[in-house]
Amino acid sequence: MTIACWPDHLFLVGCGNMAGQMLTRWLACGLDPARVTVLRPSGKPVAHGVTVVTAYPAALPAGTTVLLGMKPYQIADVAAGLAPLLTAETRLVSILAGTPIADLRRHFPAPRDVVCAMPNLPVGLGEGVVALYTDAATDAVAKADIAALIAPLGLAEWMGDEALFNQVTALSGCGPAFLFRFIDALSRAGEALGIPADQAARMALATVQGSANMAARASVSPATLADQVASPGGMTRQGLNVLDADNRLLDLLTDTLVAARDRGAAMARGE
Repeated sequence: MTIACWPDHLFLVGCGNMAGQMLTRWLACGLDPARVTVLRPSGKPVAHGVTVVTAYPAALPAGTTVLLGMKPYQIADVAAGLAPLLTAETRLVSILAGTPIADLRRHFPAPRDVVCAMPNLPVGLGEGVVALYTDAATDAVAKADIAALIAPLGLAEWMGDEALFNQVTALSGCGPAFLFRFIDALSRAGEALGIPADQAARMALATVQGSANMAARASVSPATLADQVASPGGMTRQGLNVLDADNRLLDLLTDTLVAARDRGAAMARGE
């Protein structure tokens, strides 16, 4: 079992889809909801025992870790209310796409420890991927504690180069949506061959789920697995020949990631 490192207090600014998935997992893993406050303008409840506020408090408890989970374009408005509450000891974790460390430190100058995190949706199941980046100003102990907080969410990968963050976001952050589209396309392709739609949907989903689990446990690469199940002259090989022709699948996915990466770069420029 993963051992988490819970902060003395967790203050979430926003609790939308991604931040909500993270909080759901943390609570399921033992985080005391009494140690959590969520700033949510709507005041809509989040989870039993979690305090929801609609305005910034007068102060944050000592030992608070702040998670920025709002929309990236809201950062200036959030900073106006939040920055005065932060101290050098406050730990700041941001899941704002396209928002580099320099921007976070400019808007929130007080905290010493600032970490960028890019999770994907399966974090709610403890099967996600979270890319992490920080700079030299962040204390080593804080870095380890934040890594331990992230650990229950799935695979955590520290990036050595912030310039790669948009690329990583395109791969793992956006990746679930691309895979959801693939599952849907596989299902619809089966339906086009005459399989009843409901059966095609169930079979496509189970095929992807089982294959992903097999790939995760295998001692060889997914590329090798594909070749191992493709007998020369057989059905699988004939289908792979279509996917492999002129690198069409690789080129399609590369173009997909490039488009996502470039949008992240544009967001970082404020476009």
